[in-house]
Amino acid sequence: MTTASRTRIDPMARFVRLAWGRRLETGLTLAAIAARVTSFALLGKGVATLLLAVGAVATVVHPTSRRWLVDHTRAERLARTHAKVFDAVGIDPSVAPVVVGRRATPSGAVLDLHLSPRCTVADLEARIGPLAVAFGAATVRIRPDRGAAGRAQLVLAYVDPLAGLPLAWPWTHVASCDLWGGLPFGVDEDDQLVVLELAGHHLLLGGEPGAGKSNALSLVTAAAALDPDVELWCFDGKLVELAAWRRCARRFVGADVEAATSVLRELQSEMEARYAVLLERGLRKVDRETGLGLVVVVIDELALYTQAKGKSRDELVEVLRDIVARGRAAGIVVVAATQKPAADVVPTSIRDLFGCRMALRCSTRDASDTVLGAGWAAEGYAASIIDPATRGVGYLLAEGGVPERVRCFAIDDQELWTLARRAEELREVGR
Repeated sequence: MTTASRTRIDPMARFVRLAWGRRLETGLTLAAIAARVTSFALLGKGVATLLLAVGAVATVVHPTSRRWLVDHTRAERLARTHAKVFDAVGIDPSVAPVVVGRRATPSGAVLDLHLSPRCTVADLEARIGPLAVAFGAATVRIRPDRGAAGRAQLVLAYVDPLAGLPLAWPWTHVASCDLWGGLPFGVDEDDQLVVLELAGHHLLLGGEPGAGKSNALSLVTAAAALDPDVELWCFDGKLVELAAWRRCARRFVGADVEAATSVLRELQSEMEARYAVLLERGLRKVDRETGLGLVVVVIDELALYTQAKGKSRDELVEVLRDIVARGRAAGIVVVAATQKPAADVVPTSIRDLFGCRMALRCSTRDASDTVLGAGWAAEGYAASIIDPATRGVGYLLAEGGVPERVRCFAIDDQELWTLARRAEELREVGR
């Protein structure tokens, strides 16, 4: 087809398309004409004009009819706008998604879609770039409905919802907390609170220096310390990252791999004792009602311990793997962090036992996959493309889910030490 032939559009076809695209207005116009002709023939011009005027005024004045008109007018206007967008990105109008709802968000909007068999979520995901251009958005995401393949949401962001100033932690001023209910960890791309459920879930944090790993680790450690029923075990390869919590911890270990192995064996014995209690009571796991508090094991700079040489390293990895594998039911939660996400630092046999993982900005796609799991970068969840300026932003993968881009709350050094002193008072340290 030549360019000239494409520009010749039948005037009648253009009129039909225009009229069909404005079905409500067209229908109301035809109904008004039919009513006018019929009433003029039956009642005469004067009476008919009066009745039609009264009917029109009543329709506009009555709240229900007015709301119906406004809602349907807006719905058709949105449908026409979105139909043009889908047509612009190469989706045939006959199979294009139907937008059944739209709501504003702090960073853009969310469109509720009904899909057709010839335009699925995969088809929309293949057009992410063109859709962003057509909508004039910074980013576009497709959020499938796990309960129905024929429904999905199109999330438009006109600005990065996770950029901007650091977000203050909501628990900065709490007197104490209960870790069984989770802790506020950050916000997601829809400005919704992200609650991290630690009970029964280990957490692995990974990211390059300056990505916000230490801050994320501080959130978890502070929440654990502010629960007086939680036992805190700290392994600090640099001796300074967890120093504020030293007096709150039952055990605090530095860079000595042999000492770390010894303390882990002590924790392993604690785990066995807890299983003996569960067996005696006929229970399968520790929960809020058992009376046994959580044990939170915080390991900073995991690489320092797992990359040691010789027998000491092998023993530590073996004990750590056992604790991570069997500790959940005993109420033991392991939170490990590393700024060197590599296979030799986080062995696959250990990584796969972490139910929750967070990849903050990483230098490579492989490093991102080392934290989240192989294949996620290829699916579009690569922490290597996170803007370095957005410190604390990363992909959080919860057990059984898909990675979600979130931004962690922030704690500055002064707040951290204030929280540590408060935790010491709760735990009656030194009395």
